[in-house]
Amino acid sequence: MDLATVVGIIVGLALIGWSMFRGEGISMFWDPTSLVVVMGGTLAAVIINFKFDQLARIGGALKVAFTNRTLDPGELISTLVSLAERARREGLLALEDDIVDIDDPFLTKGLQLVVDGSDPELISNVLETELTFLEERHRLGRGLFETMGTTAPAFGMVGTLMGLIKMLKNLNNPEAIGPGLALALLTTLYGALMANLLFNPIAGKLKVKSAEEVLMKSVMIEGVLSILAGDNPRIVEEKLKAFLSTEVRTRIDVRGRPAKAGDTGEAEVAAGE
Repeated sequence: MDLATVVGIIVGLALIGWSMFRGEGISMFWDPTSLVVVMGGTLAAVIINFKFDQLARIGGALKVAFTNRTLDPGELISTLVSLAERARREGLLALEDDIVDIDDPFLTKGLQLVVDGSDPELISNVLETELTFLEERHRLGRGLFETMGTTAPAFGMVGTLMGLIKMLKNLNNPEAIGPGLALALLTTLYGALMANLLFNPIAGKLKVKSAEEVLMKSVMIEGVLSILAGDNPRIVEEKLKAFLSTEVRTRIDVRGRPAKAGDTGEAEVAAGE
């Protein structure tokens, strides 16, 4: 569970709800018709923008946003350095026994290509192509929420205009103008809340997690190519640490985690993956 996502939404809803309860109560902020206009319009816009098979990815995107499967750079680098040591000591074919213990499909594919004796350029092209389409899948999942974040306030304004039109038809009744205007503004409130408390923040969280995973995949590519080139394990370690910030490098050094081949984890940010 990604506590940051959950806590952020709960805190936002709690503070806004508390503000609404003060005074005349929350009932004045509730209008089913306004809610239907915003949610219905947003849903329709998303359906129009995407194909049905793409819409099916929204569940996977939500799962990624609310779960915490952070890749450990220290564990990944330790794994790759350990593999580099074994490859130099026993040969590339010896890595075949370690492949079955690695859960990350991307790293597994790269190492299998190494064991199969593939050309470095071919390995680089295959992995880079897969990384490119991985980013595209991430972009699609993020785009679903970005579209909702854009259209929700727009349909809130549409609902407000509809309410104002109805209100203006009752100008001969001054007592109805105030309540009518308040009701018309509720759709704008709903649209703004949905966009800025849910849709846009979730899209932002997916973007952050996508960047983290792409970085780790880039580390994997460099590690696989270094193993194939027969680089010294210490050189491999330094090359891979170059992808990380100084703070992360220091933490890895201080932790002194023993190198081992094992689970590097996977945080597939692509919606539906």
